[in-house]
Amino acid sequence: MIAFQDYNVYGGFFQSEWVGFKWFQQFFEFIHFRRLLWNTVAISFYQLIFAFPAPIILAILLNEIGRMALRRTIQTIVYVPHFLSWVIIAGFGYMLLSPQIGLVNHVVKAFGYEPIFFLQETSWFRFIVVGSGIWKEMGWSAIVFLAAIAGISPALYEAARIDGAGRWKQLLHITLPGMLPTIMLLLLLKIGHILDLGFEQIYVFLNPITYDVGDVIDTYAYREGIMKTKYSFTTAIGLFKSVVGFGLLIIANRISRSTTGERLF
Repeated sequence: MIAFQDYNVYGGFFQSEWVGFKWFQQFFEFIHFRRLLWNTVAISFYQLIFAFPAPIILAILLNEIGRMALRRTIQTIVYVPHFLSWVIIAGFGYMLLSPQIGLVNHVVKAFGYEPIFFLQETSWFRFIVVGSGIWKEMGWSAIVFLAAIAGISPALYEAARIDGAGRWKQLLHITLPGMLPTIMLLLLLKIGHILDLGFEQIYVFLNPITYDVGDVIDTYAYREGIMKTKYSFTTAIGLFKSVVGFGLLIIANRISRSTTGERLF
């Protein structure tokens, strides 16, 4: 309702003026609308290509470790970043990438090159965002895929070994097909949230210099909704994201059902 009203906090839902699609039109006519949409889709695409497969690969590698004590130790190490806030992650990022005290730039200078201003250069921003997201969430997301692997019947692996199949053949013909329903389910959910990048992750690394490649719909909605109290405008933005996400989910679900037989509904 708020998205179609000029919402007044004191008037509430029933006493605020109805303005129809005014806020949607204002958002679509915003001078930087294309930049916001492109940045959001581009970063989401990078996350889909690089971040989504990372926990799948990690789960497969962890499953290949025979020693249980070693496996649990590695799992604990890779789970820990999930419990750190993005503010702490950004602090680590600044300490690693700072041109004055950063460890990475110390290595760069040791090879005789000039320090690189990673956090102020647009060419590095998306790489830093996607890379930090992989490091933070890869271990936690791998839990789901490890559970999927654990659900595969050991009899299938025993039969494969009897037939002479090695580790690689077992991975291709047993492990990955057994993980496919879980992979497709999470992939469909990811596609449905393609315009939801996570405000905190972008905001802690964003600065005016990197707006051209890093300013996304969520950060713009924060500036307009929280900083300027434009509740109706930002609610319209949220509704727009939801409609687009729902449409993409329907399309992806039909494609998945026709190609792999797996579907969300």
